[in-house]
Amino acid sequence: MYYLLTYQVVDNYLERRATYRADHIALAKAATERGELLAGGATAEPVDKALLLFKGDSPEVAEAFAHQDPYVVNGLVKSWQVQPWHIVIGAGLEPVRFP
Repeated sequence: MYYLLTYQVVDNYLERRATYRADHIALAKAATERGELLAGGATAEPVDKALLLFKGDSPEVAEAFAHQDPYVVNGLVKSWQVQPWHIVIGAGLEPVRFP
């Protein structure tokens, strides 16, 4: 199953993230190497959200990432949520039967 982790970021996110970026990227690389994190990035114009796509047996893999993420821990993320995502088509991604 796929899970989409959505962050709502603070207004000055771009200015504040530099302090925590290396630790955030290290966490993301570790999750990628384990096959949990498939893609991630922030929206542009405006930079008000970040989206991370996870694969796992439950939403816990995405939730655990958020709980450890330096961006969340240090207040750069106002709120976050994890939702199941039914991918129908995507390069290299396994489709999920959509009810």
